[in-house]
Amino acid sequence: MSVDILVFDGDGIGPEIVSSTLDIINLLNSKLKLDIEIHKEILGFNLLKKSGLTFTDNLLLKSKEADGIILGPVDHNAYPSVSNGGINPSAKLRIELDLYSNIRPAKNYVNVKSLSQNMDLVIVRENTEGFYADRNMYDGSGEFSPIPGVGLSLRKITKEASLKIAKSAFEIAKSRSVNKSKKSKIHVVHKANVMKITDGIFLDACRHISSKYNDVDYEEMLVDACAAHLVRKPDQFDVIVTTNMFGDILSDLATELSGSLGLAGSLNAGSNHAMAQAQHGAAPDIADKNIANPISLILSSAMLLDWLGKNREIDKLILASNLINDSVLELLKDKENFTRDLGGNASTSNITENLIKILNKII
Repeated sequence: MSVDILVFDGDGIGPEIVSSTLDIINLLNSKLKLDIEIHKEILGFNLLKKSGLTFTDNLLLKSKEADGIILGPVDHNAYPSVSNGGINPSAKLRIELDLYSNIRPAKNYVNVKSLSQNMDLVIVRENTEGFYADRNMYDGSGEFSPIPGVGLSLRKITKEASLKIAKSAFEIAKSRSVNKSKKSKIHVVHKANVMKITDGIFLDACRHISSKYNDVDYEEMLVDACAAHLVRKPDQFDVIVTTNMFGDILSDLATELSGSLGLAGSLNAGSNHAMAQAQHGAAPDIADKNIANPISLILSSAMLLDWLGKNREIDKLILASNLINDSVLELLKDKENFTRDLGGNASTSNITENLIKILNKII
């Protein structure tokens, strides 16, 4: 059974790290006979020059038809207004494909200098509502200015979305429990002492789901306390589940504490679709210099292969995912493979070539 993966280069460093990622996938596709079909399309600034839009309905249709998506970083902050064609592809795809779960692991690596020790956690972030003004309304924006000098922002939290993200997090915790041969733990992160209604809905949903998972320990924590504990004692965390904005901020904190956003894998997943997307941005200041760290998108794509393997019951895709993860662990044992964000001088192409060498040895 073939697997169709739709690939978008994105903006800034996107084309470079996407190319690196595809080199890895193509190697595994050939060696393991994964029967992956890659289809590439353009979006963002390149598409804007061509069509006047950064994302189109036709691309959305192709995304819905694909088995999985790899999205290179997009520089949507620099896009023109929506009325002038500046559509945020990431937000559009998350909403239209109902990619309600943003899964972001963070861990320490041997030899990688970091501000934390013994970190090995996953932050599961609700992805379709919250304070994100471009995705929490059916029509229009959740942020507006009724008079000059006054800005208002609406936070939407629903029972349905909260139940879905809670179940996703508990399933991840349950699977980690099997892998670690010990009981996993969920931290539900909130600010219900201030936002009693919205975070009250979120907490009620998490408590309800928790009652169905006796094999997972459960704890609630305020978001400000969680930020402090991530710095002070990150090894207490296994799986964190939280709302959209809190999860976005905490996951960047966790991955930076663990070494670098350049190592931060990320998967946007729903019930029927999934999209690999590096946790970091497009970094246009270092584009086309062959110095970007491609590992974040490579690890994100490994997460996509694992998701596809489990959802399509294709064991070879799960194997490919595990091989990528193992090869990155091996790669980072040697400081000669550190890019600039890790304090080294390795290039994007160096990383790609050395990962391929390692994969050829361990396959």
